[in-house]
Amino acid sequence: MSPPPSKPIHILFVGAGAVGCFYASRLHSPSSRILVSLVCRSNYRAIASSGVHMKTHTFGDYHFAPHAVYSSIAHAASSSDAPAEGWNYIVVTTKALPDVTDDARDIEPLVRRGADGKTAIVLIQNGVGVEEAHRARFPRNPLISAVTVISAEQISHGVVRQNRWTRISLGPYSDGLGGRTEEARELVRVGGERTDELVALFTDVGKVRDAEAYDEVGLQHVRWHKICINASMNPSAVLSGGVGNADMVLDEELRRHLKGCMDEVFLAAPMILGRPFPEKLALPEAILKSTERNKGGKPSMLLDWEAGRPMELEVILGNPVRIARRHGVEMPRLQSLYALLKSAQRQRATQKTAAKM
Repeated sequence: MSPPPSKPIHILFVGAGAVGCFYASRLHSPSSRILVSLVCRSNYRAIASSGVHMKTHTFGDYHFAPHAVYSSIAHAASSSDAPAEGWNYIVVTTKALPDVTDDARDIEPLVRRGADGKTAIVLIQNGVGVEEAHRARFPRNPLISAVTVISAEQISHGVVRQNRWTRISLGPYSDGLGGRTEEARELVRVGGERTDELVALFTDVGKVRDAEAYDEVGLQHVRWHKICINASMNPSAVLSGGVGNADMVLDEELRRHLKGCMDEVFLAAPMILGRPFPEKLALPEAILKSTERNKGGKPSMLLDWEAGRPMELEVILGNPVRIARRHGVEMPRLQSLYALLKSAQRQRATQKTAAKM
């Protein structure tokens, strides 16, 4: 294990839901001079007064007392107790809803608080294309893209339960294709160094044994591979009337439909990224087979639809379709899912507005 850093490493998580709290709690280690703070929303009062009670399958039960707790981004950006030189890492773990909020614009006061280009921005969010707005707004900052495989839930304000899995995959981001200009290659180099540092913190300090570092294209492969699951099963669960993943893959026609969606991703991603999926990533049929055992759970998009919340349509469906189209590849199944669900979400919003008048 590496010796503690000579200066504290300050990490700020924007988003204190289940995923954010879990990974923040693993990194926070005052004895190692790793100081993690949280930007909360509805759970601010509970966490500010009592911290976070973690109930985990992997690490047992423990208490997480963040270094600082802020009620908003503005609070964190203006607080006198925030690090004078800015945060070393700003980790975004909110839902990716570019049609509702501009995450890059929102975190700008936090990034600007630090020295120019020094703060690394980490995006632990679903979908593909989530990095583009941040790269455009922060052209000099290291940008780290991250994909998680975890089952966790906030069972009440300030109480988080991790059910299984801890995997987090991280890699630098320049232009999404590995750096095609000298400037982009420098971003890859610096971003790679910061990625390696963060992975070391996860493994050495947080004991997250399946934290993995990738190169830029490798991490984008992981993102697109997760799209195989999210872009096929999540929208199909909504459009099928609320059928869960395990039941869908056991239905002959739905299984055929899901595999068709996954095959589109497996065809498109290598053409976009310029190299094939690595062999260690499961093929569509293997994904479907493993899903047969995933009884009882509902995909996040279905939960959002049932609760009347905005769905992550753009990053899970819209962006993949648009990015593929830019590279001359059509994804007709995903495009149909996107068009239908976008229309359904728009109709619901219109009906809600009319009901209030």
